[in-house]
Amino acid sequence: MRVLLAEDHQVVRQGLKALLDRVEGIKVIAEADDGAQAVELAEAQGPDVVIMDIGLPVLNGIEATRKLVRSRPDIRVVILSMRDDATAVDAALRAGARGYVLKGSGVDTLCQAVQKVAEGGVYLSPGISEYILQGYLKNDSAPVDPLTEREREILQLISEGYTSREIAARLGLKPKTVQNHRANIMDKLGIHTTAGLVRYALQAGLTT
Repeated sequence: MRVLLAEDHQVVRQGLKALLDRVEGIKVIAEADDGAQAVELAEAQGPDVVIMDIGLPVLNGIEATRKLVRSRPDIRVVILSMRDDATAVDAALRAGARGYVLKGSGVDTLCQAVQKVAEGGVYLSPGISEYILQGYLKNDSAPVDPLTEREREILQLISEGYTSREIAARLGLKPKTVQNHRANIMDKLGIHTTAGLVRYALQAGLTT
């Protein structure tokens, strides 16, 4: 199985790669240190599975998963996260992830997840309560996210402390366009302070 590893902490990424490369039947073909790069590399190289850290910079793991699944539905995504709360798990599954593994679970668990999703299944870490999955499967009336993909992307960068000019430079937009998006985000969410936007981004799993 060809695996792309997306993790922004270099030491963690190198450690995971070293462990995975020892496993028969798994080969790490590419590495990414932010979500946008993960999507770009996955679309270009077509791995079987992407192991995606949830808290990636530029484009977080959930948004990167959403974008990748839309463009390459044949590629399976396993989210790697410290969070075991229902909000994070639900957001990951709704974005299209087929696996959710808690950091610290061990390489055996991660390999099981890779194998399971590569075969078309769904894998959740044993540490995640069963009721979370059951609640996800039964919840047909989940609220619709009022933000567009671009607005979620900008909200993440706002929550990470970037200014409108810095966001514009990163995304190839004009500062005025970013300011307009920011105003739209505030109007849609009914939030009118940066601190409020950061709290919303944390609760929504857009940043960690």
